[in-house]
Amino acid sequence: SIFDFLSLYKNKGLNSDEYINFEFDKRSKEFRQSFLGLNEQRYYLDYLNPKKYYILARNKYLAHRALEHLGVRKSTLFCYYSPEGCFEMADDVASDCVGICNILKRKQVQSCVIKTTESSHGDNVIVVKDMDFVEGDCRLHLFNNETKLLSEVLGKAPLIFENVVKQTGQFSSFNSSSVNTVRFMTTLWPDGSARVIATFMKIGRKGKCVDNAGGGGNVDVCVDVDTGEIKYAIQFDGWGLIKDIEKHPDSGAQLNGVIIKDWDAIKAKVIQFQQAFPFCKAVGWDVAITDDGPLVIEVNEMWDRTGQYFIRKGWRKEIRDCYLAWKKT
Repeated sequence: SIFDFLSLYKNKGLNSDEYINFEFDKRSKEFRQSFLGLNEQRYYLDYLNPKKYYILARNKYLAHRALEHLGVRKSTLFCYYSPEGCFEMADDVASDCVGICNILKRKQVQSCVIKTTESSHGDNVIVVKDMDFVEGDCRLHLFNNETKLLSEVLGKAPLIFENVVKQTGQFSSFNSSSVNTVRFMTTLWPDGSARVIATFMKIGRKGKCVDNAGGGGNVDVCVDVDTGEIKYAIQFDGWGLIKDIEKHPDSGAQLNGVIIKDWDAIKAKVIQFQQAFPFCKAVGWDVAITDDGPLVIEVNEMWDRTGQYFIRKGWRKEIRDCYLAWKKT
């Protein structure tokens, strides 16, 4: 009701979209109390993740460099397209098509993923299956069977070129066309310890190369932080277009009740990732699971609230407790 919303707006700063999308009129008392909305989240995260460090997570090229320096396992960076000019002493940066082609040739790259440096939600991702070089250019054969010249892809936006990640057989079985990532929500504490406060998984649909709903719909599941068990699987085609499922709608793979293999070791490694990245003290890590362990795909310092729908509870207390601990230092 309008009175219920106004009460939540007054007491929690909840906005109307959150009230409608998260179906607060149907939610339990526990969910309503534990939900962390946008307005309150900004207050905590502006302190925990200072704006001067935003760029280290938000800009994918700088995130690559920072994680590499810190020893955090991540995808391989082949090169960076910088349309505004090159950096001196950087052998993996070019500002034109010929320069990028030369780097790709030198590194003998045959397949790659191309991303804009500032995008999110699976937007502006190009997966290249193979390529062949022509005079002053490169012909890209894409995941969707289209063919484009590299010169057609390069424009005014900076781009990064990464390796194509190979996930484990278990994760590929859920949907083989996309890299299906686990979002680990972590907090860093003043004593140097780190905690995983929530985990959920995004799974792509048949024929889609990204796992995010921004790529045209997906499947989302809660992952039990303690056990690695998959729960509460849903087919997410947009707010108001959500339904509970047991199996993947395309592959038929069982989801609910499945235990992610080597969960304790994966979780321990992600805790190390957070400890190695003290610039942001509350992070949403998009992590691919490979045969060699977890691998960071993306670092999110100002994440959305949708995961609370997937795990069916909020993370207000965990973020607030972390904030209060740092305020005391």
